[in-house]
Amino acid sequence: MSVKPTPHSFRHRIYIIIFIIAAIAITGIIFRIMAFAHLRNVTNEEAVLRVATTKAEGSPINEELVLPGNVQAWHEATVYARTNGYIIKWIVDIGAHVKQGDLLAEIASPEVDAQLRQTEADLKTAEANNQLAQTTAIRWKNLLKTDSVSKQETDEKVSDAQAKTAIVKATRANRDRLLELVSFQKVIAPFDGVIMSRTTDIGRLINAGSGTLPPLFRIVQTDRLRIYVRVPQNFSSSIKPGLIVKLRFNQHPGKTYSAKLLDTARAIDNTTRTLLVQFEIDNKDNDLLAGSYTEVHLTLPAIKGSVNLPVNTLIFRAQGLQVATIDGDSKALLKSITIGRDFGDFVEVSSGLTAGETVILNPPDSLISGQKVRIIPTQSSDTGSKK
Repeated sequence: MSVKPTPHSFRHRIYIIIFIIAAIAITGIIFRIMAFAHLRNVTNEEAVLRVATTKAEGSPINEELVLPGNVQAWHEATVYARTNGYIIKWIVDIGAHVKQGDLLAEIASPEVDAQLRQTEADLKTAEANNQLAQTTAIRWKNLLKTDSVSKQETDEKVSDAQAKTAIVKATRANRDRLLELVSFQKVIAPFDGVIMSRTTDIGRLINAGSGTLPPLFRIVQTDRLRIYVRVPQNFSSSIKPGLIVKLRFNQHPGKTYSAKLLDTARAIDNTTRTLLVQFEIDNKDNDLLAGSYTEVHLTLPAIKGSVNLPVNTLIFRAQGLQVATIDGDSKALLKSITIGRDFGDFVEVSSGLTAGETVILNPPDSLISGQKVRIIPTQSSDTGSKK
């Protein structure tokens, strides 16, 4: 026998169903609210800029700058002939050590010798004519006192004597010039040194001067050497009197030579923006060769209070050169800086930043001061400072 449900039990079931539906709906709403809140938190968290950082490192007290250097002889000269002729004898060859005034070669110049003999004869003739003219002028002056000759004739004899004197002087000057040319038949060393090259031989025709023909000899003085270095403009202010540099040569591995500052060009080259600097090195042992390439190691003082930063921290904007640092609230702070020297992969900041500050690497163009950032760990925060 079945029991017929009462109206009261029916309503009770309806209430239970409604309660279950309401609970399900409320639970769904709560979960949706929690998911929305979580999504909002995640979105806000992801919206914070993540950045890698590095520490601004103070510059060392001294820095080493390595530059290419050109080694040149203390004196170097190309020896040409000063008279026409042909080589009859050469005395020295390459590698020979010579003293100033030593004979290098002899030149035969028959034409010059003949001209000298002719001029000497002309000089004797001119001197004889002059002597006669002087005697005649004196005699005519004495005759003029007694009115034995006219004034006009006396003046002519005096003028002739003066002309003869001028001819003697001109002829003697020409004779002296030819004597000098004859003396140039002997080619001598202009200073103590070593014969670097000989480009002549016996019988070769020689023309005076440094025309199209090669020089007879090339001589260098190598007991002292000059080292020329082009120092970039940024380092030019560090070149001070008394500066000592270290030289290293590929042909002398493991050896270091010292050279001292001799002088500078005292002007920046407009093309290369460098300062030409000259150093001096003692080479009495002839250990080094003129014309060599060398590495010049300059120890220069760093700018006081400067710091080193990698170039990927720099921000180029209309406000000037800037970097982005991070304050205590994990917010970015843009700072204007001044670059002292550019080393390529890193720069030396002379003002606007202090050592130890945290600087953002590869800052985005949209970064602004006060923007919240999050630091991500990096494997290395090396600033690329010069070792």
